[in-house]
Amino acid sequence: MSVYKDIVENGLWKQNPGVVQLLGLCPTLAVTTTVVNGVSLGLLTALVMAASNGAVSPIRRFVPEEIRLPVFILIIAALVTVIDLGMNAFAHPLHKVLGIFIPLIVTNCIVLARVEAFAARNPTTPSILDGFMMGIGLSLVLALLGAMREVVGKGTLFSGVDLALGPASKAFIVTVIPDYHGFLLAVLPPGAFIGLGLLIAVRNWVEIRKAAPKALAMPPLAAAPSH
Repeated sequence: MSVYKDIVENGLWKQNPGVVQLLGLCPTLAVTTTVVNGVSLGLLTALVMAASNGAVSPIRRFVPEEIRLPVFILIIAALVTVIDLGMNAFAHPLHKVLGIFIPLIVTNCIVLARVEAFAARNPTTPSILDGFMMGIGLSLVLALLGAMREVVGKGTLFSGVDLALGPASKAFIVTVIPDYHGFLLAVLPPGAFIGLGLLIAVRNWVEIRKAAPKALAMPPLAAAPSH
């Protein structure tokens, strides 16, 4: 159980791909104009990562070293194609909003990094969990960044939720700042960089605060004997 606990902690906090490993910055910065966009792409990425790790782990011993990466990319591309077609069929408006970023999951370095670093070296069940938790960790970052940019840029939350859940879900849209005329910088790429920088700073601040009591509790080093 300690192995699974470490996998969960690494995905959500210690090795979070969004604020620690800083992988997949292209979709992180481009899609997070709203919470709905960020969460949608994050969950799709988590699904691809879990499926990719689960597909690669059982065959890892049978793939020759020379063609390992092309085989892994082929598996990821097949899974992304299935998800892309499914999104186009069942959530077409949201598929139009996310656009090219769904097929680009194939080239997302987060997916290939976990396949290469974990799934290619570990059993199937831990590999699936690792891929899923890394994806959920990324989803949390995309959700927070999308929320920050949406509130500051538009004064709302959950704008566009009807694209994912249908017209009836428009009731879930929250107006955080009434009569707000918007702040364009927040929804442009510079706003994404600023928001991500703030999230990284908060995460580092929490880590420093956690490490401070441990540093104070350490016994002082003994003085070296004089000769």
